[in-house]
Amino acid sequence: MTKDSQTIAVYDAKAAEYAKLVPIDSAPDNELRAFMAEVNVGGRVLDLGCGPGRIAGIMASFGYDVVAIDASEQMIVRARMETGVEARLATFDDVPGLGHFDGIWANFSLLHASHDDYPRHLADIHSALTPNGIFHIALKLGRGTQRDRLGRRYIYRDADTLHADLTSAGFTPFAESRGTDRGLDGTKSDWIAVLSRA
Repeated sequence: MTKDSQTIAVYDAKAAEYAKLVPIDSAPDNELRAFMAEVNVGGRVLDLGCGPGRIAGIMASFGYDVVAIDASEQMIVRARMETGVEARLATFDDVPGLGHFDGIWANFSLLHASHDDYPRHLADIHSALTPNGIFHIALKLGRGTQRDRLGRRYIYRDADTLHADLTSAGFTPFAESRGTDRGLDGTKSDWIAVLSRA
């Protein structure tokens, strides 16, 4: 089971602070625009680890049929209250029961999976996508597993390992971007985002 109670407790306690990282009236960033360019408007999209629902709300405003899930109850409360999207309390383990999607957006969420469960989650995501469905994953760059200063569990991947993970799960990666941002714990981290086709 991937659910990590310590990580979830941090997000429950800091839901309001986390929501400030992505303002409610934000325009789509480059990664979200690239994802939406590949998924037909009106398509069914899963926001896997939606947090306060900001990205799910943006996608819904562009005409996508968005399902948003998160393991943090307080994040789900914020997502429902502030964006009006269909948000539900669920974990990565629940993906197989959610039906099929034209796109799955996993933006800095799967990095909280356990090392052992991560390959299974990628396989479940692949199975949940329609043929040629689009998968966005963003992770912090690095290697190994550790907790941050707030106690959240992270798995890290370098670019080659992430591409190999995706290929092994049946995906065809076709676009990549990188950047550096300051996270909830105040630490700057390098990250990678990859778009793949199922």
